[in-house]
Amino acid sequence: MSPVADPELRELAREHLSNRKICRNCYARNSIRANKCRRCRSTDLRAPRRES
Repeated sequence: MSPVADPELRELAREHLSNRKICRNCYARNSIRANKCRRCRSTDLRAPRRES
């Protein structure tokens, strides 16, 4: 069972967590529009992994 039972809240949480980019060097969370990391200035960013 999912930690969030309400489907609307579950979708809101998923959207909030997936609208980020993760730095591959320091694992900082960045804005979805970021081109470089706010912490280490690396340009190696990825989207978060999708839950299956």
